[in-house]
Amino acid sequence: MSPRSARKPKPEPSQPETSSRPLALLQWYDRDRRRLPWRAAPGEASDPYRVWLSEIMLQQTTVKAVGPYFEKFVARWPDVTALGRASQDDVLRMWAGLGYYSRARNLHACAVAVTREHGGVFPDTEEGLRALPGIGPYTAAAIAAIAFDRRTMPVDGNIERVVSRLFAVEEELPQAKPLIQQLAATLLAESRAGDSAQALMDLGASICTPKKPACSLCPFTEDCTARAQGTQETFPRKAPKKSGTLRRGAAFVVTRGDELLVRSRPEKGLLGGMTEVPGSDWLAGQDDATAKQQAPQLKGLSRWQRKVGVVTHVFTHFPLELVVYTAKAEARVRAPEGMRWVPIATLADEALPNVMRKVIAHGLDL
Repeated sequence: MSPRSARKPKPEPSQPETSSRPLALLQWYDRDRRRLPWRAAPGEASDPYRVWLSEIMLQQTTVKAVGPYFEKFVARWPDVTALGRASQDDVLRMWAGLGYYSRARNLHACAVAVTREHGGVFPDTEEGLRALPGIGPYTAAAIAAIAFDRRTMPVDGNIERVVSRLFAVEEELPQAKPLIQQLAATLLAESRAGDSAQALMDLGASICTPKKPACSLCPFTEDCTARAQGTQETFPRKAPKKSGTLRRGAAFVVTRGDELLVRSRPEKGLLGGMTEVPGSDWLAGQDDATAKQQAPQLKGLSRWQRKVGVVTHVFTHFPLELVVYTAKAEARVRAPEGMRWVPIATLADEALPNVMRKVIAHGLDL
């Protein structure tokens, strides 16, 4: 707990002045709600499949980025049973470019579980939802509230920001999460729990933004403690972020005519199951000579050519720099064990993570 939070008593959720907030929030939402492809129209029941799919996709990703992927998924797999019958490889291919690929593997595993164990029907309680693969406390609460109108409040980053400003929560994140959860629950209306949750999400996304919030348009404009103090943009309080240690490695772009040498990463771990070009380990302080020694071995391979510059990529816990080497293989040279040749023209169909798209583009001068 920060010194400031120790000096200032925590607000009590049962304060009388909070009683009008849920109604004001819903009135604002009914006027200004966002139109989103996964959101039911006013008066319509929400589809649990679309709610679940959108919530998984939206984890650590923006609404703008998710929209096209969501549309592609529901066009190909219109319900959870169809997705549960798909192969994991197909799901990973469709997911490629959206990042955080463990979500795609968990998405498929969850669809399989709902199809096989629940007859294609999602459980309608937080407890039942949390028992499914890839569904944690927040996602279970979001689906329960939005799809089944259970009286619970999911708290995402947008809601954290709104609540921390409304109540001027001095405690730093992540330690403040339990208090913010408690305070957010006071904004639930007696009914329409799903709309209450979505209203707070919309408020954080469109009005109570990280910088330059449009306070004059907010339904809580006269009732916000941080605004009264003129300190809106300083909330939520956050502990300094630790930056990961830079890792370095090499990537090897090998062509055979109009084909590229690739392999699949191990199922478990970072970018599990995704397609990549052969490469070295990614290690802190690794020198180029050591990384180059991990190049794939093929007969009749031309001399390795190092491309000018490096490919950079930032993962959640560390930044990465890759030196790219290129070489050409003779016709009919077989791929080493665990690798395969794929036509360059069909690379879009491969489950390539963004870092590999950068490597290939750099290596092939695309």
